[in-house]
Amino acid sequence: MTESDEEDRADALFHALADRTRRDIMRRVLAGERSVSALAAKYDMSFAAVQKHVAVLEKAGLLTKRRDGREQLASGDVTAVRSVASMLTELEQVWRGRIARIDELIASDPTPNHRQKE
Repeated sequence: MTESDEEDRADALFHALADRTRRDIMRRVLAGERSVSALAAKYDMSFAAVQKHVAVLEKAGLLTKRRDGREQLASGDVTAVRSVASMLTELEQVWRGRIARIDELIASDPTPNHRQKE
């Protein structure tokens, strides 16, 4: 996977999770497989609107759907959720490193502005 592909994947994952309803759908499907119609019954919106939310999550790879007769069943993909957590951990490490360097610079700064006035 190229760096551009990885960035596109990150964009899709974070876009999918940026919506409150989609995050709630993810909580439900990670707890167990749910039919899209059962999911739709939980929200004050049309079935078509819930289907669109599910489609965004599926496109991002956060859930998978399968057919069982006339029903579409959705399941959360734990591996995809872990990849999101891994990306966030990576970003956190970058920022912790930057903060540590700033702290070191402040501690080693010999300028009079950082000494207490007498």
